[in-house]
Amino acid sequence: MPPLVVAVAQVAPVPGDVGANAEHAAALIHEAAVRGAQLVVFGELSLVGYDVDALDDEARWVTERDRRCEPIREAVTATGLNVIVGAPVIADDGRRLLASIAVGPDRQVIQGKQHLHGAERDRFVPDTPGAPLVVDGYRVALAVCADAAVPTHALRAAGTGADVYAVSALYTSGQERRLDVHMAARAMDHRMHVVLANLAGTGPSWTSCGGSGFWGPDGERGPSLGVEPGLLVTHLSKAPIRTLRARDAGLLDASGQAPTPDRSHRP
Repeated sequence: MPPLVVAVAQVAPVPGDVGANAEHAAALIHEAAVRGAQLVVFGELSLVGYDVDALDDEARWVTERDRRCEPIREAVTATGLNVIVGAPVIADDGRRLLASIAVGPDRQVIQGKQHLHGAERDRFVPDTPGAPLVVDGYRVALAVCADAAVPTHALRAAGTGADVYAVSALYTSGQERRLDVHMAARAMDHRMHVVLANLAGTGPSWTSCGGSGFWGPDGERGPSLGVEPGLLVTHLSKAPIRTLRARDAGLLDASGQAPTPDRSHRP
């Protein structure tokens, strides 16, 4: 199967300005398309910035068909890409979700954060698990920040056959080691590619540590960004997933060959 070309967009959102952040996201989607991407992942709450206390302002909430997000939908239609952005969402059923919104040429999927913490619990309700997205033959499971810190979340994603674990997050200065350990563990434990899009910039009482990037199914860190805003593109392949899973199951030895049967105890 051809590789999946994935971009992470590390952005510093304009606080509370859904329209401006959607326009910026659209520009990055077009840039990612020029660079060959099929999937673009943005950070947690990328359409408003991470400031839970500011969500008293109803204008910072996004509805499922919010017209301010039209630039993103238009960019997706023009490029054919699949895009994951983050927003505080008022769902059609009235639930308030700290969500990843996955927009594709023929779909929109909203997946809310399942493992809320701190002040998030006062603003949002935890969502239930959803099915992975299928992007050009790759199964992509969605996670929002603290979801990736809970091993059972990735375990369930792996159980649905996920090839890619796409995490939209905010990790802050001083959490660099935590970021790397979480992503490496999820990748290595379940033999999945992990894609992390962290926010950039600053917010109330926080400064991002950046570090958006990729981890292979062996847990090794791949290409990554520093602390500044940026767009990073790489290729993900199913080949190492298949090899490592087969090795873990005892179907291949360390050299990648089928093990030789042990006949030493046979007559």
